[in-house]
Amino acid sequence: MVSLLNKIVGNSSERLVKKTSSMVDRINELEDQFRALSDADLLAKTQEFKARVAGPSGSGRHGSGKESLDDLLTEAFAAVREAARRNLGQRHYDVQLIGGIVLHQGQIAEMKTGEGKTLVATLAVYLNAISQKGVHVVTVNDYLARRDTAWMGPVYSALGMTVTCLQNAESFAYMPDSPDGDRLRPIPRQEAYKADITYG
Repeated sequence: MVSLLNKIVGNSSERLVKKTSSMVDRINELEDQFRALSDADLLAKTQEFKARVAGPSGSGRHGSGKESLDDLLTEAFAAVREAARRNLGQRHYDVQLIGGIVLHQGQIAEMKTGEGKTLVATLAVYLNAISQKGVHVVTVNDYLARRDTAWMGPVYSALGMTVTCLQNAESFAYMPDSPDGDRLRPIPRQEAYKADITYG
């Protein structure tokens, strides 16, 4: 009986893929448009997104002129994908876009080692950081928090986001233009919490 029901309505994974496929298609449609942007234009997208979430006075799609983060999802994901391609040489695959959508929706995305969890997280993290309320990314230990801050820092920095890292005894800020090559600079813990994105 269960197998017959799965054939009719599909299992939860199949339903999720169907539900998110139109969003993935739209992100893919935007790829050439975002690839054509200069670095400065890509950086400016973040301010545009923040303004659209803050909304003008008057009426709009949601009655207040504001757009929701869900409204911006496809464009924001396209921006992150392009920033990662330029700065890390890594391009999010469609399945990773689905993982980012799932995370943004507050669900659990199970991925095996090597499938790109760290890269997937950048999608949902950036989108939610647009709200300017701060996003915390929780890892299992200090090593991963520091590694991921340094590794994904170029993506966030290219999009105008500040990123910091909390350690047991120290805190660091990602500094893209550090003259000595060490891009993590020690900062006070309170300052770390004020960043757009905080790994810990």
